[in-house]
Amino acid sequence: MDVGELIRDLRKARGWSQGRLASEINKTHGAALSREYVSNWERSKIRPGGFYLAALSGVLDVPIAVLEGEVDRRQFLTDVAGASIAPVVASDLLSRGFTARLQGGPTAGAWEGKLATYGTEYMSLGAADIQRRVSGELVVVQQQLENPRLWSVASRLMTLYAKTFPGSDGSKAVHWYRMAAKAADESGDDEARVWVRGRAAIALGYEGASLGVADVLADQALAIGARPSLGLLNAVMGKAHAAALRGDRGSALKLADHGRRIFDGAGSYEQTSDYAVPWWRMNVFLSLLLARLGDEKGAVSAQEEALRELPETLPRFRTHLEMHRGLMLARSGDRAAGAAHARAALAALPPEKHSLTLRMLMDEVTAP
Repeated sequence: MDVGELIRDLRKARGWSQGRLASEINKTHGAALSREYVSNWERSKIRPGGFYLAALSGVLDVPIAVLEGEVDRRQFLTDVAGASIAPVVASDLLSRGFTARLQGGPTAGAWEGKLATYGTEYMSLGAADIQRRVSGELVVVQQQLENPRLWSVASRLMTLYAKTFPGSDGSKAVHWYRMAAKAADESGDDEARVWVRGRAAIALGYEGASLGVADVLADQALAIGARPSLGLLNAVMGKAHAAALRGDRGSALKLADHGRRIFDGAGSYEQTSDYAVPWWRMNVFLSLLLARLGDEKGAVSAQEEALRELPETLPRFRTHLEMHRGLMLARSGDRAAGAAHARAALAALPPEKHSLTLRMLMDEVTAP
């Protein structure tokens, strides 16, 4: 996808016309942009310069790094190896990749087993642990992409890998979410296509980062199919969080109701996997959403429902719920008490269990 297509998708995700986008840029950046100029961008007749890229970044809620360029498959291996700081680690990754190419690599069934394991481990391991291990798997699977089924595997691994970077870092997290979507498209597997987009949307919406991209990916998931699924549920709840953070209470609540209906048809019995959304996890989504909307009664109810079924083996999610309570206190006007409550909850969790999402929640609680 080039920058013109991306501008178009981001604009449509906001429900704006080309004229409205031009007007928003003119209003916030003192420009004199016409609708025709926006049309030329979207048709790739003209590429926005630095000033307009910065303006688009601001009005469309997308990091400027995302607008500045794309990375294709030929850069896939370099990107993964480059994410590891130590040269010896990059060397090991490259060696694993070439070895996999020469030996054929794991079977599709073995890859599905690996994905199931990572889905479970993600729920309790720290981001650094997951990032280091998944980067190696990505280098290996990159050598097996002649098999369309392995594009589906790669897309789900990329989505997990993206989660190990802050959502606000457009050059990393958003890039990997968008590449995961393209990889899923290569697989022809509609379930994977919806899931990776939905997982990205809820991750970004929950973190409060790159909301324009969250909306685009969620809308793409919704356009692929309306059959109730965990991917579709994640997409709708991601859009709900984006709406809440923009102050659009009506849309947020409407989307949350839609999410509840999807959950009724797609909620999972599996309790401890990133590929699952059981009742307790649905309530974690709702707890933060309602705290952001200032609905204290609804948020507390969702927290109590979540705690009733949350496995004891997942203390990080208990920390999430306590930090939601801190956010409620801050939103009610007692910022000092809210920040203190959130800091105490985070301090009670062993540092190796911390996640990037928890750190971003802390920033939201303490934001002026």
